[in-house]
Amino acid sequence: METKNIMIVGVGGQGTLLTSRILGGITTMAGYEVKLSEVHGMAQRGGSVVTFVRFGDEVCEPIVEEGQADILIAFERLEALRYAHFLKKDGVLIVNDRRIDPITVLTGMADYPENIIEDLSKKYKVIAVDAQDVAVKLGNAKVFNTVIIGVAAKHMDFAKEDWIRVIENTVPPKTVEMNKAAFEAGYAI
Repeated sequence: METKNIMIVGVGGQGTLLTSRILGGITTMAGYEVKLSEVHGMAQRGGSVVTFVRFGDEVCEPIVEEGQADILIAFERLEALRYAHFLKKDGVLIVNDRRIDPITVLTGMADYPENIIEDLSKKYKVIAVDAQDVAVKLGNAKVFNTVIIGVAAKHMDFAKEDWIRVIENTVPPKTVEMNKAAFEAGYAI
């Protein structure tokens, strides 16, 4: 199998690392070689966090090059805009339709761009979902990333049951049922 490239981008504290561990788990379970790489930019202060997941028969390096991502998962609109150029021409951009103002916007040094999803949709295949809202309706806003994983799972060739098994083995034990519900909600979108 040719190497597949996934990028997860978000803001510190949104669960990008847990998401990459779940993606790494599903690809390992399928028997692929997997490489993960994380880039933190002031993550604890709300800065960008980028995680790369590469898998295939043989993976030489962990970093995804520009224009090479098969799937880009963005936990926030501006992060989607910031990293969209990493997508392949036929790649899929899955966006949590949420706004989190960066420090430059909060301090008045910059404006938050308008119409991000609409503008990205002109150039890329975009799936926008308000995963935060779905998670809140389930009773726990923190599981929005697992909602997004459910959406992404529909664009990957792994069995639904395997995703659930990996989630059960990866998330904290007391959150298993909530995360499974979040995955199912995302998968149904």
